[in-house]
Amino acid sequence: MLTQTSRGTEMGRLLRRFWQPVARSHTVAKMAAKPIRIMGEDLTLYRGESGRAFLVGGRCAHRLTVLHTSWVEHDEMRCIYHGWKYDGTGQCVERPAEKDAGPPPVKIVGYPVDEYCGLVFAYLGEGPAPEFDLPRKEAFERPGTIALPREEIWPCNWLQQVENSLDALHVSFVHRAGVSGAFGQAVTARIPKLEYFETEAGIRQIATRGANNVRVSDWTFPNNNHIFHPTFENDDAWMDVGIWVVPVDEERSARFNVYARPSVSPEQDRKFRDYFQTHAQSYSSADLHDQLFDRHKYPDDRFMQLTSAQDYVAQVGQDTIADRANEYLGQSDAGIVLLRKILWRELDLLRAGKPTKRWRKLDHPAELPKQAGAATVDA
Repeated sequence: MLTQTSRGTEMGRLLRRFWQPVARSHTVAKMAAKPIRIMGEDLTLYRGESGRAFLVGGRCAHRLTVLHTSWVEHDEMRCIYHGWKYDGTGQCVERPAEKDAGPPPVKIVGYPVDEYCGLVFAYLGEGPAPEFDLPRKEAFERPGTIALPREEIWPCNWLQQVENSLDALHVSFVHRAGVSGAFGQAVTARIPKLEYFETEAGIRQIATRGANNVRVSDWTFPNNNHIFHPTFENDDAWMDVGIWVVPVDEERSARFNVYARPSVSPEQDRKFRDYFQTHAQSYSSADLHDQLFDRHKYPDDRFMQLTSAQDYVAQVGQDTIADRANEYLGQSDAGIVLLRKILWRELDLLRAGKPTKRWRKLDHPAELPKQAGAATVDA
C-alpha cells in the first residue's frame, strides 16, 4: 500500500496533501504548454501571457484530445480540436459552437501552482492549498545564493528513493562504488553510529563516524531531503542540495534536485554554471542503465553524475518495486523502520477520518559547518 500513489489510493491521498514539485520552471516557456504525469495523473502544464504557470487536466472534456497540443491565449488554453477554452482553474469559459448564454457547465481539474528555486510546485489535494512553507529552505534563500534545478526519471517506485534518504549507512558503501568522488572521500567508509528521531517537519538523522565526521540530515515529510556536501574537490565551496522524490506512477519516480551554493567569485560562479549546463542539466542515470548494470562503468564526472549513478544502481537494483516482504532488516535500518511507522500511522489516521499530523517547517533547523575540512554534515 505504501507504494501505490494513484488517485483514490490511501498513499495517493496522503501525498496529495502536500505541495509537490512537478517540473522545472524553464521547461515550460511563456505562451507554451507541455504534458506531465504525476502520481498516475496526466496533466497539462502551461505558462500564460502574464508569465504565470498553470496546471490543468491533460485532456479536453469534449472529445478528450490532449490539451498540450493546443495553444495559449492570454492565461487560458484553447483546445486545438473544437476551440473549447479553459482558464487556469480548469473551468471551461467558452465553447464556440454551443452558443452558451453563461459560463459553460464544464470543468476539468485545475491545481494551484507555485514556483520556487527553479521548480514548479503544485498542490494536487482536495480543498484549499496549505501555505507554501514546508518545502522552503533557508539555505536556498540567502542573499547571493546560486540555486539551480535538475530532474531525473528513474524506473523504480518512489518509496525506494525516499527510504534511501533515511539510510545513512549506505553512504559508506554506495558512494565509494566504481570510483570515489569528493563526497565519498569526505564521508569515508567508517561504519557510523546512527540516531533518528521525529521532528515537527519530518525526521532528523544523525550519523557519527568520528568526532570530526558527523552527518546530520533534516528530512522533511513526506518525500524531501536536504543535504550538505562537497562539490568538485574537497577544498571547493560545499553545497546545499534539496531532493524531492515524486511518483510518476507506480513504476517510475521523478527525482527533483536543487543545487545551491553561495556566490564565490565571478570566475567560480561561471565555472559552476558552466559545469551544471554541461554535466547536469540533461544527464539522467537511466540513460546509462545498461552501462551501469552490465558493464559496471560509472561516469567520468565525479560530482553530480557519479553520485546519481551510484544511487541509481543501488535503488533501481532493488527491482521496479522492491519486494519488502522478503527483505532482512537489521539495526542499521532504524531510519527506514521509523519512516514506515510514521507512514502507517498517518494512513491509519486518514483511514479513520481523523486529523493527520500538522507537519510544519522547523523553527530551528540543524546548525551546520559551512566549509570543507569541518565536520561532514548534511542538513
